[in-house]
Amino acid sequence: MRTVLVTGPGGAGRSTIAAATALAEARRGIRVTLLTADRLPGELAGVAVRRIDSAAHFRAELLAFQDRASAALDLLGASRLDAEELTELPGAEQLALLSALREAAADRPDLLVVDLPPADRALAALALPEQLRRYLRRLLPPERQAARSLRPVLAQLAGVPMPAQWLYETAARWDLELAAVQAVVEDPGTTVRLVAEPGPAAAETLRTARLGLAVHGLALDAVVANRLLPIETPDPWLAGLVAQQRKHLDELAQEFPVVREVAHLGRDPRGDDDLEHLATGPEPDAAPAPARPVEDRLAEDGVLVWRLPLPGAVKDGLALVRRGDELLLTVGPFRRIVPLPSALRRCTVTGAGLSDGVLDIRFTPDPELWPRGR
Repeated sequence: MRTVLVTGPGGAGRSTIAAATALAEARRGIRVTLLTADRLPGELAGVAVRRIDSAAHFRAELLAFQDRASAALDLLGASRLDAEELTELPGAEQLALLSALREAAADRPDLLVVDLPPADRALAALALPEQLRRYLRRLLPPERQAARSLRPVLAQLAGVPMPAQWLYETAARWDLELAAVQAVVEDPGTTVRLVAEPGPAAAETLRTARLGLAVHGLALDAVVANRLLPIETPDPWLAGLVAQQRKHLDELAQEFPVVREVAHLGRDPRGDDDLEHLATGPEPDAAPAPARPVEDRLAEDGVLVWRLPLPGAVKDGLALVRRGDELLLTVGPFRRIVPLPSALRRCTVTGAGLSDGVLDIRFTPDPELWPRGR
């Protein structure tokens, strides 16, 4: 299964390009699912469309949690909430997106196209599964469930189910669901596609998004330059806009390996025929490799180097802290806690350097932890 996650600056036509991509592949005989929260400009014949309803998802999840925790809530004298009084809270949109992504991927279509929110919110949502699973492991360590066999006895003595039981069961269920979403996001067949109208503001957003994708180990397959004006025009005012677009388009072509051009229709797209004109060509057979750390051994001095591609990163916005078996990496506005491979956990960090968009972190084996040679 290939998964294409479509995002970019707000108002750049992300949803339209996502729909056009899904429709074009469906017309080639590919089994396609489109996941979106927006209104579509066509019927998308042959595409299985799944809607994201964050308000409905929030109500359903909160009511289900309330039912599972009923014994503990009754013990505390809590007053139940009704569906009619529930209004979704901040963050509900991201959780609804992740849940819908997991369910859509479970159907295993040939191609899953996901219409994501604008780039900053999309990156935050894609980082959530890894972050939340780490929080769950720290707050509710699975090994602490060793006393599980005593809970029925304690429950009989107390007369109610012990809260720890449903708490751990809920945490285990969340972890399984988050793991399924994380597997989709980190799958080698998953890529991100950035959609933007060429211009100064869009260029900066694209650079920031590219850096965020690299920090989180996500593969960028293409930038779609959308709503390009016709090059030949007798109108001097329009010619100025065309020149500005072409200038920024040339800059994008120099910075990003793949830039796909989509012409402006002269109006908002209406119907499947318009969407077909906006398609950017067939999907590649293979996804590009994600920007994940690569461990190299330098034989000349016995040092291990962990290489992390960070295109566009600058030293002033870079911070690196070792904490136990993890690295706390801060790059510009992005922060990620990266678990170290087992070999590097037995080393000490002896230096780091950023050059040509690649961060090299040097590790020296700890003689107290590595086996000594004979």
